[in-house]
Amino acid sequence: MTPQRNFLKWIGYALALALVWLLDSQILNRFPLWGTIPMLLPLAVVAVGVLEGAYSGTGFGLAVGLLWELGYPGGFGGLIFGMALAGMVVGAVSQYALSQSFLSCQLCSAGVLAVLDGLRIFRAIFIQTDHLDVLLQVAAAEVLLSLCWTPVVYLLFRRVHRKMGGHKPT
Repeated sequence: MTPQRNFLKWIGYALALALVWLLDSQILNRFPLWGTIPMLLPLAVVAVGVLEGAYSGTGFGLAVGLLWELGYPGGFGGLIFGMALAGMVVGAVSQYALSQSFLSCQLCSAGVLAVLDGLRIFRAIFIQTDHLDVLLQVAAAEVLLSLCWTPVVYLLFRRVHRKMGGHKPT
């Protein structure tokens, strides 16, 4: 792939991320379902990690983590490292154990969302904001609702990947 083509592919990913972020921050948060709002930014990291591999997934995860920390209130900086780590792990798993497919994206999305909500539950229990059963109900609803959006996010990033001459990670 030529450097110009690679640059255009990453511009396409940035535009797709902007669309996902707009949907996440401006549209879906106005219509909570079961008292929860889906998280789409981790799904974008997983989609790029599955399509591009560990190295590119790490860089994209770093960018998404930075966007998440700067775009939403109450961040503490951990999402920058966490999303980079998620992109790296998902990229490595999809390269060596799974495949570049929607099923891989769905499985990895479930794992990343479960870890994120697990960390939120741990934090909430640590500072004693609510009971475990309430936190688990909210987390389960949030993970399930977010997973419903995986096809939309994956197809958006796969379209950019295919349109711009994506290749199978090596």
